Amino acid sequence: MKKFALIGAGYWGKNILRNLYELGVLHSVCDNNPKIIEDNKEKFPEVNYTDSFEVILKDPQIKAVFIATPAITHYNLVKQAILANKDVFVEKPLSLTVKEGEELVQLAHAQKRILMVGHILQYHPAVCKLKDMIFQGELGQIRYVYSNRLNIGKLRTEENILWSFAPHDISVILMLLDEEPVRVSAFGGDYLNAGINDVTLTTLEFRNGVKGHIFVSWLHPYKEQKLIVVGSKAMAVFDDVSKEKLFLYPHTIEWKNGKIPIAQKAEFQVVAIEQGEPLKLELQHFIDCVESRKKPKTDGNEGMRVLKVLETAEQPFLNKASAKFPQEKFFIHPTSCVDEGCEIGEGTQVWHFSHILKGSHLGKNCKIGQNVVIGPNVKIGNGCKIQNNVSIYEGITLEDAVFCGPSCVFTNVFNPRSEIPRMNELKNTLVRKGATIGANATIVCGHTLGRYCFIGAGAVVTKDVPDYALIYGNPAKINGWMCECGVKLNFKKNKAVCIACGKHYKQSKKKVERVK
Repeated sequence: MKKFALIGAGYWGKNILRNLYELGVLHSVCDNNPKIIEDNKEKFPEVNYTDSFEVILKDPQIKAVFIATPAITHYNLVKQAILANKDVFVEKPLSLTVKEGEELVQLAHAQKRILMVGHILQYHPAVCKLKDMIFQGELGQIRYVYSNRLNIGKLRTEENILWSFAPHDISVILMLLDEEPVRVSAFGGDYLNAGINDVTLTTLEFRNGVKGHIFVSWLHPYKEQKLIVVGSKAMAVFDDVSKEKLFLYPHTIEWKNGKIPIAQKAEFQVVAIEQGEPLKLELQHFIDCVESRKKPKTDGNEGMRVLKVLETAEQPFLNKASAKFPQEKFFIHPTSCVDEGCEIGEGTQVWHFSHILKGSHLGKNCKIGQNVVIGPNVKIGNGCKIQNNVSIYEGITLEDAVFCGPSCVFTNVFNPRSEIPRMNELKNTLVRKGATIGANATIVCGHTLGRYCFIGAGAVVTKDVPDYALIYGNPAKINGWMCECGVKLNFKKNKAVCIACGKHYKQSKKKVERVK
């Protein structure tokens, strides 16, 4: 009976779709990309298609779902499916935090639902054979396990390499050794996007003395997927890129004079394994568990063990910014970078992919958006809001409560040339208290923007701006006056009262002052 649905038919989901179709169990496919739906309708016309997850949840014919969507969506989709009394297969990772994972496992238990995590290598015939070899003692006492999962290809900007590549190897190592590590450590490098590691090396230590490491990278010149198990009798290599997947190296160590170890090399042997596509075997296992109500090999608890290792390994990367300022009460997003020698005020928030350069001072309760660069040696007052994609270079000063709209531009050199250094010719720009700079406005250096002035979106400012002035255009000109609350003033006989907040102003020539 076709009672299974697939959620997400894109990057990896298309492979699940093909296998479920071949297994004859696929009832429906859900995806929010119309092109993906149209393409698959031609290949698999007998399947039902929808862009609504709610339709899947409400269909009584669908008993279980396969979730192959981005990792950030897993927790919410799995939870909804379990509450709708569906069994769930979810691709790795189970969720993005241990807390969320625990909630899902407990919910599945309470609802008596099957919950399985897609750790595909545990269903690979070569890995199953390797597990059997270890159990039978063919490798002797296990001393060391390590894996390399390296490639050059799809580069992620929303998740780091640890969460993208390492779950497979963590799952396999925990399975082969049949225990959890007592100590986990990791280090890595973020070479393409600040805060998103492209390379990590995770070290695992187990109670029985076995140690291992997991090296993952998407900055590698060629694809390599190897798992090596070193035992006292022999060594085994699982090479998922090779045509022959499993190799045995019966090397031995002899001790000369009982003190000096000498390696005795032997020819490797190709280990015969059963044939079968790992993904299809994994999916069939879930289908069998749904039918028999048996616990999956990689159930929610197994997914939790992997999550715990991932979360522990990631802590050094998450703590990198806060470690510089352990006593301060502000927020620096893990993807952002704050140089040494900066001062950050209490309550200030610095969000994704921003960089605060050395010598800069940010006041209290500021909000710094995504992809913002500040500095070096820039002073930002209290309560400023700097929206996405703004660069505030040396020579620019913001007083308190300044608002900088998305992608507004400050310059600090009047006549720049790439070939001619002019950092000693910086022209200072001062933005006075309460000023607002609209989205995509350009502030040419060397000018002062007055208190509570209002620069319209897209304006090009080429001269000083008076207090309370409303200016826009290219070049920007005065087109009215603004109250401190951001409402346009209407002057009569050189006097104005704000219709919104009741503040009083007087005008003389091209100057406006607040009187009460």
